[in-house]
Amino acid sequence: MKIKKGFVLRDVAGRSVVVATGAAAKRFRGMVMLNETGKEIWTRLQKGMDQDEIIRSMIEDYDVSEEKATADVQNLIGQMWENGFLEK
Repeated sequence: MKIKKGFVLRDVAGRSVVVATGAAAKRFRGMVMLNETGKEIWTRLQKGMDQDEIIRSMIEDYDVSEEKATADVQNLIGQMWENGFLEK
């Protein structure tokens, strides 16, 4: 899975936001604010990591349980699928 072309992560006034550009902006209007965890997950998706790799890396990089990391990653990725930000 990967982030669809046209969705970009930007820092705006100290906040991490996802905005649609180009053709993607015709389907999705507005922006999505991400917390630090969301930003980390988004960045790892941009690097080509799959869900399991992201979960493992979050566990390694942060003091978080496997259950918490799994729930957070699955939640955000599920929301991204629902909103059309991802493709296979």
